[in-house]
Amino acid sequence: MTMQTAFADLHIHVGLSEGGQWVKIPTSNRLTLRNVLAEAAGRKGLQIIGVVDALSPLVREDLTLLAAEGLLTLDSQGGYRYDNKLTLLLGAEIETSETDGGMAHTLIFLPDVALMAAFAATMGRHIRNIHMSSQNAHMPLAGLIRTAAPFGALIVVAHAFTPHKGLYGSCTARMANILGEREMAAVNAVELGLSADSSLADRIGELASYTFVTNSDAHSLDKIAREYNQLAIADATFQECALAFARQRGRGVTANYGLDPRLGKYHRTFCGKCGYFDPAGETFTVRCPRCGSAKIVRGVFDRIDAIADWAEPRHPAHRPPYCSQVPLSFIPGVGPKALDKLLAAFGSEMNVLHRAGASEIRQVVGDKAAAAILAARAGEAAITAGGGGTYGRLAKN
Repeated sequence: MTMQTAFADLHIHVGLSEGGQWVKIPTSNRLTLRNVLAEAAGRKGLQIIGVVDALSPLVREDLTLLAAEGLLTLDSQGGYRYDNKLTLLLGAEIETSETDGGMAHTLIFLPDVALMAAFAATMGRHIRNIHMSSQNAHMPLAGLIRTAAPFGALIVVAHAFTPHKGLYGSCTARMANILGEREMAAVNAVELGLSADSSLADRIGELASYTFVTNSDAHSLDKIAREYNQLAIADATFQECALAFARQRGRGVTANYGLDPRLGKYHRTFCGKCGYFDPAGETFTVRCPRCGSAKIVRGVFDRIDAIADWAEPRHPAHRPPYCSQVPLSFIPGVGPKALDKLLAAFGSEMNVLHRAGASEIRQVVGDKAAAAILAARAGEAAITAGGGGTYGRLAKN
């Protein structure tokens, strides 16, 4: 069977329903399911997306509306075809809590709206406001896995290392400390998050068997595809994505395209009171050197450094390359006008980042902006690290 290459961003939020009701706060009020699909298929050039708010009946109602309009069609292998351009996977981001108070987010994907509705009915016994996304399920992760697995779910640990609602960042130093062997085997993939990459994550031995995914966790339209995956699949469907996660029958995640971890807003340790962090890399573990507060939030780099099994990564043979990439909106000198010119010339951000030639880009936006884009594409741009909720940034030319 012939494999095809597909770009997939599997962690995108819906902010507002078609009827104007909030699904996810805080997000952009332009982040409707309709707008997400149009942006992802058009300007971004993705082939697969995962919307992670489908536990809410508001999102499922909007999906039903778009299907009635002929814009969405259920594939027999799971997932919904949008305008013959893109496949939508239905997901739910759910918060779990451990006995020590640590909380984490997990993504649950199901093949169709009927199964998602049935799963929502089950989770509605535990979640107090099923209409709102990312709500606390009032159960530990092991309980969520045992609940979701019988539905045939794909289970993905979300933004695994972030200090806020990341499994390793806020709950445990080892998955095996809170999950049994059966629950660990039911996890299909681990999402690295914006402040980590494969070289950091592969310092933890228990992660060697897992497929890594890189997704945007987009809370606005422009953030879609700031991280994404390259898949080798036979077709853009739920079942093919399941095979890719399992690395079976020639399917797989063949590349992770993500931010340089230094661009993530939780890469370095920061003070939870005054927000101080040192982008040059000083790690403070007891008190803030600026205000003296002991309210320290350990950054992703420092958290992994503290819990790692090895000083250097040990990549398993199946691990694909992690391609550090800078979204066009992050690049100094590429403002809205330049971005519109690029998209008009090349059709989508994927084309600009992967296919457009250097001379073609120069012709569209000029030498200075093109130099910034090409340096970012080649991983040669100077970066100031982020932390404390502030994204890292590229140096201006």
